[in-house]
Amino acid sequence: MKTVSRLEIIVSSMEVPKILEVLDKTGVAVYSVIRDVVGKGLFGTVSDDMDFASSSLSNAYIISFCPPENLTQVVDAIRPVINKYGGVCYLSEAQEIRSIQCIAKFWGNP
Repeated sequence: MKTVSRLEIIVSSMEVPKILEVLDKTGVAVYSVIRDVVGKGLFGTVSDDMDFASSSLSNAYIISFCPPENLTQVVDAIRPVINKYGGVCYLSEAQEIRSIQCIAKFWGNP
């Protein structure tokens, strides 16, 4: 197992390209984006009562992992975007478990 830093970012869907650009520029090449996130935050509730799927009003959740030694650079690059456009970023420590052996061979693939 390897210790990594987990970044969880919730921003307006309109700001996702800006955040992904920051992640790419700081060397964080692996991330997942979950769109149309609903919930309640400091500024109220974002619900799915309306059709936000095609709206710029929806939120997105971005999760990514980076080596702890890169965390300061990543945070310093994300903070201005969050401050300017809104959103939240949470950081925590996680353990990465890498596959030692690909499971594809168990399904009959060489």
